[in-house]
Amino acid sequence: MSAELISLFTATFVTFFVLIDALGVAPIFATLTAQGGPAYRRKMAFKATVVASLIMFAFAFGGAWLLGAMHISIDAFRAAGGVLLFLIALDMVFEKRTERREHRASELMEGHDDTEEPDDISVFPIGIPMIAGPGSIATAMFYMSGAGGWTEKAVVLAAIGLNLVITLGIFLIAGPLVRMMGASVAGALTRILGVILAALSVQLLIDGIKGAFGLA
Repeated sequence: MSAELISLFTATFVTFFVLIDALGVAPIFATLTAQGGPAYRRKMAFKATVVASLIMFAFAFGGAWLLGAMHISIDAFRAAGGVLLFLIALDMVFEKRTERREHRASELMEGHDDTEEPDDISVFPIGIPMIAGPGSIATAMFYMSGAGGWTEKAVVLAAIGLNLVITLGIFLIAGPLVRMMGASVAGALTRILGVILAALSVQLLIDGIKGAFGLA
């Protein structure tokens, strides 16, 4: 694999690792599946990952067509994606994203009845928007639209797929993992990932502006 492909894989993998933030979603997943048994938690983990995968890959393959149909240049999309990712990064640094996730989880938990069968939380809120959120979907479109050939597209898809596999693995061990990490460690990790995402988003914005105005 050439240096360019390795660089593309690394950039794509890191971006999606930060965006999906599986370690940040793990406590929410553990809470929402606490009322079910091990079989229920495994089912929700697999189903949520499959749902998110279908959505992200659908937008990854259909993104170029959508941009073309709307007459949007890749540079404009790159700049817009940079702004969007920067806003997400700010939310992560100041823990607003975590607060919204916990609010969604608490609302869902309030509707639970301990005597009833646990709800199917795989599609909402786990699959959408906690895994396949607006940032992940837009970024999948961006990277696939910017890929030059099928080799680069395959590298992008491999990076996304590896992140989804990691997410599934984290969900399967969510309970012990959350107890081991603790709330403070999870919060610190989310902030660190937010800073990394902020740097990536600024670089995307700069590249988009350079391409749009033909700057060197």
